[in-house]
Amino acid sequence: MSAPSRQTRLAGRHALVDDIPFTMPVHSKDTPALMAAFPIDAAAARKLIPGNEIYPLRLWTRGLLVVTVVDYRVTNIGRYIEYSIALACTHGARPAPRLLPALLQRTFGTGQYVWDLPVSTEVSVKGGKGIWGMPKHQANLDFVVEDTKLSSQYDLDGLLAAYVEIARPGGWRVPVSAAGANYCEFRGMLMKSDVYFRGRAEVGFGGRASALLQFGDHPRVQDVKRLRLGERPCFTVFFADAHGVLDDHAESWFLGYGAPPAQPPEGMESVVDLGLGQEWLPPPHAPHEESG
Repeated sequence: MSAPSRQTRLAGRHALVDDIPFTMPVHSKDTPALMAAFPIDAAAARKLIPGNEIYPLRLWTRGLLVVTVVDYRVTNIGRYIEYSIALACTHGARPAPRLLPALLQRTFGTGQYVWDLPVSTEVSVKGGKGIWGMPKHQANLDFVVEDTKLSSQYDLDGLLAAYVEIARPGGWRVPVSAAGANYCEFRGMLMKSDVYFRGRAEVGFGGRASALLQFGDHPRVQDVKRLRLGERPCFTVFFADAHGVLDDHAESWFLGYGAPPAQPPEGMESVVDLGLGQEWLPPPHAPHEESG
């Protein structure tokens, strides 16, 4: 699926949003990425999603946890790594039927609810959270490509948060042109943004998919650590060189609850004083498990 024609019409124009200069469209290129999806407890996942419009996508009785790590090498705001931990989801007034949302994505608002999104640089936090409402924060990250495997580690405050490793699926690289919807919580609202990407991917399904996902001791990941993660992934993906466009159009809705929220949500105070820094924190070094 290609980016909307509006993005083509914007090509070459310039924008300045929250002091961040953009050359339109908001794009990336020369971008390696890995993805691994694991079965989880759908009922437990629902408890992690705020409001009453987002529900876990269900594969029969199980939900899906999706870890995507992208090594953005050429972007409007410099190079950075992005480590997404998300719950596959649907958008609507009630839970969607099983399986169908994977095929009828527009009908059911299929996408992912982004639970955590550490990145390498301050400017990525400023733009991703302040403009699109993504739960970005700066952390210690890496992205390692080897002949037979790929891995990425996420440390925070000197502790392991997450480590993901996938065996390279190999085989014929499948041409992929797709769109993805990201749902996030910020300022007491549900924020939706769309990304369009294309490239050739190595894809592993079933027995050809091999991956390891380990969550560490940092408090930030304890809730997802309790989702009864399956030992084997449903699928794995590796892009050696993807190209993407993040739509500058975004949507938002108020998050509604049965009673007034007890705590105020994170707001603009978390981003207004951020700068445009592109410096990375030191590489992660906390101990972690590796595949044998």
